[in-house]
Order: sequence, then C-alpha cells, then structure tokens
Amino acid sequence: MQKLLELQNIFKNFGGVKALQGVSFSLVAGEARALIGENGAGKSTLMKLTSGVYPVGSFEGEVLFKGESTTFHSPKDAEALGIAIIHQELNLFPELSVAENIFLSHMPSSRWGKINHTQLLQQTQQLLTRLNLPFTPTTLIKNLSPGQCQMVEIAKALSLKAQVLILDEPTSSLATKEIENLFGVLKQLQAEGMGLIYISHKLEEVFELCNTVTVLRDGRSVFEGELKNLNPQQIIAHMVGRELDQLYPPKRKATASHATTFELKNFSAYKISEAKLRAKNVSFKARSGEILGIAGLMGAGRTDLLLGVFGHANYKTEGEIYCQNNKIIVKAPKDAVNFGLALVTEDRKKNGLHLTFSIQENMSLAALPRLTSKGKIDYAKIEQITTELIGKLNIKIPSPQHAVSTLSGGNQQKVAIAKWLATKPHVLFLDEPTRGIDVGAKFEIYSLLGELVDSGLTIIIASSEMPEIIGLCNRVLVMHEGELSGELIDQEVTQQKIMQLALGSV
Repeated sequence: MQKLLELQNIFKNFGGVKALQGVSFSLVAGEARALIGENGAGKSTLMKLTSGVYPVGSFEGEVLFKGESTTFHSPKDAEALGIAIIHQELNLFPELSVAENIFLSHMPSSRWGKINHTQLLQQTQQLLTRLNLPFTPTTLIKNLSPGQCQMVEIAKALSLKAQVLILDEPTSSLATKEIENLFGVLKQLQAEGMGLIYISHKLEEVFELCNTVTVLRDGRSVFEGELKNLNPQQIIAHMVGRELDQLYPPKRKATASHATTFELKNFSAYKISEAKLRAKNVSFKARSGEILGIAGLMGAGRTDLLLGVFGHANYKTEGEIYCQNNKIIVKAPKDAVNFGLALVTEDRKKNGLHLTFSIQENMSLAALPRLTSKGKIDYAKIEQITTELIGKLNIKIPSPQHAVSTLSGGNQQKVAIAKWLATKPHVLFLDEPTRGIDVGAKFEIYSLLGELVDSGLTIIIASSEMPEIIGLCNRVLVMHEGELSGELIDQEVTQQKIMQLALGSV
C-alpha cells in the first residue's frame, strides 16, 4: 500500500516544555489510524504540525507526503497538497450557506473573476449527493444539527480533494444516529482510498472504525499496532503507563437510612430561546451517599432539566424543588448556590470556566460570598481553600496563578469541579462530567466522585456515555422527549433497558 503520510523523528518545544520528543508516524492509503493518548500527550500538537498550523522551522524532523519531503508554511499549503483537518470546534460560519462554507477559500469563478454561482451550487450538490445529505446548498449552517455540520466539514475536505483526513474528537457533540451516519461516510471514504487519522477518547469508536493505533504518552510514541490484535484494557495500559484494574470505583448504594437531600415534584422547564417546553412534569428523589444517573438520547431534556433547576436565565420553570427537606425557590443561579446546589456544566470552556483567569480565581469565584468579610476578600482563605482542593483532586498545575487555559482538558475539568466543591454543596449536579478527557483523568474523577458520596454528598450525573452511567450508578432515571420514561435499579441498569426507555419503546 502507498504511504500517504510520514512523520520522521519529530521534536517540538514550547519554551521549556517538550511537547513532542522524537515521534514518528505513518499512514497508508485506505487506512484508518487511531491517534490516542491522555490529554497533554502531544496528539493535537502532532496534528497541528501535520496540517500546517505549526509551520516549517517551528519544529525539528521531516514531513513526507507520498514519499517526498515537504514543507508547510500554513494550513493552506497542507490543504493544497491534500491534507485536511476537522477540529473539535467546527470552523463554520452560521450565517452563511452550506455552499458558501464549503467553498469559502476556493470559490468557483468566471474568467472575469466573479463568483460563478451556478457552478458553486452544482458542485456543492454533487458533494451533498455523494454524502447522501438531505439538505440543500443554500441551507444556512445555523439551521443544521451538530451531526449535519460535521458532514459539511467533510464535504469541505472533499472539495479540497483531500487524501488525508484528520478528525479530532468528531463525535463529542453528536447523537447516536448521527455517529452512525458519520461512521458510514468515513468507512466509505476509507474504502475509496482516503487515509483517516482519528483522535478520540472513546475506545469503543476507535475499535469500530480504525485498523491501526498509535499511542502517545508524554510527547513520545509508546506503542503502534493493529487493533484486531488488541483489547481496550491493553490500550489503556499503554496510554497511562500502568494497568488500571478497574475504571469505575465500587458502586455506592443509598438505603433507607440515607437521608433524602434533593427532590423534584412535577418540575417543568420551558426554554425561552426556543419557545419550547424541554422538561415536563419531572419528579424524583435523591439521597445522600448515592450517584444518581440521568440518561437519555441527545435532546431528551437532561441538560435543560439541570439548567432549569439551577435557575438559568433562559428557562421559565414550574413545580417544586426541595433541598434538605426544605422547599426552595430558585430564580437565579445565586439562589441555587445559596441553597447548597452546584452544577458542573457540560461545556467547561464556554460556560464552566473563565479560561483567561487563574486557577485560583476560577476555584474561588462561585464561593466568593463566603470568602468575603465586611466587603473585603479574604485572600488568605482563598489560598488555603485552593491549596486544599488542588491536593484533594490531584490537579497537576505549574502554580495556582497560571491561567486555566494552559491546563489539559482533564485538569480543566478538575478545576471546574473544584470551583463548586468550594461552595460546600449538599447536591452536586454534573452534566457530561468526563466529556473530552482521557482515560487516566476519567479514572481519577470517578474515584473522586466515590469519595465525595462516601462523605455524604448527593451526586446527580447526566451523561450520554452509556458505560459511564452503567459503571457509576445503582439507580438511573431515563428521559425521553423531556419526560421521565422510567427508573432502573441495580441489575436493571443495562444498556438494553436504558436504550428501550430512551427510545420510548417501553
């Protein structure tokens, strides 16, 4: 098979930090190679270098395309050669059409230099037909689902005649059906001879799509092999440099002796921006010392329920909320915090953390009222609490004064959790608590959650990751179209039963 891409002995430093240390990597036509490793292992750095984001001269080593040494001064050079990358945060303009987004950098034009709109629409339609997409070239990006936007990015790569396609966490915001559609297209492209580089923390996806795997750890390539000869546990061992006997801690089971700390009665949440009722007549109880799971398909209302309970301004709510057996009225997030509720949101970068603020500032932000005396901030207390939480959560940082943006995804998520633990909550809600973080960081967060419920905290997790829900929770509530479709306990908590309830078929 023809080698499409080769990276030979690549070194890349950021100041004193060695991001890549002698990494070699190759990809042949028709191969789907997984590139995996913990956050900070060097995956994104290697792919940015491959796609021209880091230009020639900013690293040591050689890049070869189809056996010839090549140099990239920008992503445009890589695209011109046939290398395209689809980032986790999609690079699309919501107010422009599908056609305009696909051909933005290379519009078909007439001999007078004007855009040839007829040709633009025809070429776009050819791409949409090839990918079996239901929308039109003139559809605005803002009217598409996340999965459809992902397909537009692939169409953009095809328009550039890409021979190598790099995908960075492409399924992080996709529903199950959209993932199936994406994989169908990727397998078709692979069969046509395109080389795929697939970056993901979801090992079940890696085994379904990819033929081969390269594992990075601490900037080095520590393992390469064919996936047919491996199992997930072996991959994890290479990623973290040790065996993980068990990813999930022992399940905690609440009994009648555990106090009910949180309750909803006929709670509904109306999303103002969509003019739609997103959660309807939800009732349940949660006890101290348990991790209660909330499962459901994308759009089932899990996130809306949590945001409504927490007093988000985009929701009007009805129903009753009880905390510590007291009925509470939550009109804004500050009310929720005052009553002992805490919410780690699903998108830490967008609304969970202030990335330019320091680690210490982020950790103390939600708890500032209790860290202030007579209008003055008690910085000694802030430093004490920050130091305690950094140790408790094993957050790996240069110093508390560094910006959160400098941390790996796993350590950012730990800071997001620490921010709410600083408020001393009775109930901790976590929405997609391990999205986009590596196996090692997941293990540490799961262990932390076990310790927290042992101390009496009530934890309620909303997650789209089925293994996570099954691995952590003795009791699972399943949502379907905004309503609770069922409750599963102990041995009932299986993938099959969760999916039946999530699809509304029971």
